[in-house]
Amino acid sequence: MCKECGCGEENHRADRKVVQALTKVLDANDRQAQENREHFEKHGVYAINLMSSPGAGKTSLIEATVEALKDQVRIGVIEGDLETDLDAQRIKNKGAPAYQITTGGACHLDAFMVHEGIHNLPLENLDIVFIENVGNLVCPASYDVGAHMNVVLLAVTEGDDKPEKYPVMFRNADLLVITKTDLLPYVDFSIERAVKSARKIKPNIDFIALSCKTKEGLEDWLEYIKLKVRIAKKSFMA
Repeated sequence: MCKECGCGEENHRADRKVVQALTKVLDANDRQAQENREHFEKHGVYAINLMSSPGAGKTSLIEATVEALKDQVRIGVIEGDLETDLDAQRIKNKGAPAYQITTGGACHLDAFMVHEGIHNLPLENLDIVFIENVGNLVCPASYDVGAHMNVVLLAVTEGDDKPEKYPVMFRNADLLVITKTDLLPYVDFSIERAVKSARKIKPNIDFIALSCKTKEGLEDWLEYIKLKVRIAKKSFMA
């Protein structure tokens, strides 16, 4: 599926040339990611990378956040999808600037793609940039895009054992957001089990449970990111 990470290759060879090539790709990506981070900070912008399976609610969470904070925080969005600009249009309809990156066959965003997005957003007029990664619980976790915080969303419809099945994603996340909690009465999902599973992988991971439909728990999310932004902006100015 993806030429860079090789996730779609039929033969997953681990020979020296393949490892060296992937190492070079990741090293170059990490350098660009650091440049992205510095560029965000130069403009006083806090960047948040949202990752999840397809359909876990990344776009819905951004929409709810834009709507709730429109008079408090200036938000921009970099959208990543294999095809279409549907999600970017949804964000624009809420009144926030959004730039769509169509990856084609790539199953993740990388720092170079995000760099393109950075230069197509009015950073001087923003406080937060959400980077909505391609829906995938594997590849996005390996690519630093230059964000200050990595957030992984887990919908209750996915099962509470996902963290241990996809450890790299949860190990690289700073925050676990459990979504679609309004569906808890209809699925076999335990928030306690999900958090316990995630903390086996990363003991200090924070978590928030919420529903974008009922808005239950949304205030916890809003206060969390507002606090992160306040702290970050002080460090940017130091």
